[in-house]
Amino acid sequence: MSTEPATRRRAPRSDAQANRERLLAAAAAEIKARGNHVPMAEIADRAGVGVGTLYRHFPTRERLLSALTARAFTLALRHARSAAELPGPAADAVGAFFAATIEHRDQLVLPLHGGPSDLDDEARQLRAEIRAVLGAILRRGRLDGSIRADVTPGDIIITGAQLAQPLATVANWDHQARRQARIYLAGLRPPRP
Repeated sequence: MSTEPATRRRAPRSDAQANRERLLAAAAAEIKARGNHVPMAEIADRAGVGVGTLYRHFPTRERLLSALTARAFTLALRHARSAAELPGPAADAVGAFFAATIEHRDQLVLPLHGGPSDLDDEARQLRAEIRAVLGAILRRGRLDGSIRADVTPGDIIITGAQLAQPLATVANWDHQARRQARIYLAGLRPPRP
């Protein structure tokens, strides 16, 4: 007889985890291209799995959107933590966060592009952690003189969202977004006396 708690869950099989990741990647691409109401069968088709597999992982559209939101927030948190660990001025860390946001913008479709406003507990926790890490970067920047006192984590998040949302009329968005990030970073510096 086992002494382990009955509620302990097994780790998902590797093929099930791979299917889940394919579904999330396909959903991110389809939602980015066509919006939140793309048919679930088309997401399954793009992922190369049956619609039954999609519904086993995500029984409702809301569960799929929540999973995409958590996935994107997890990625944004990883970027913020990596930026926070960089040596040098804090403004450079903000620049690294923006660069990662621009580079991975296709995976950040929901939180930065109008995802569900009713976040679940996991997403709220991830969002709070992102704000905390960015807040630590900003405090460091106030101490090292590279970031002005009135900048908030929300300012960084809003700018990141704007940099991650390509404009249809701009031919080379990544180039333009990097240029806009440099302009914004110059504006982070405290005014000279």
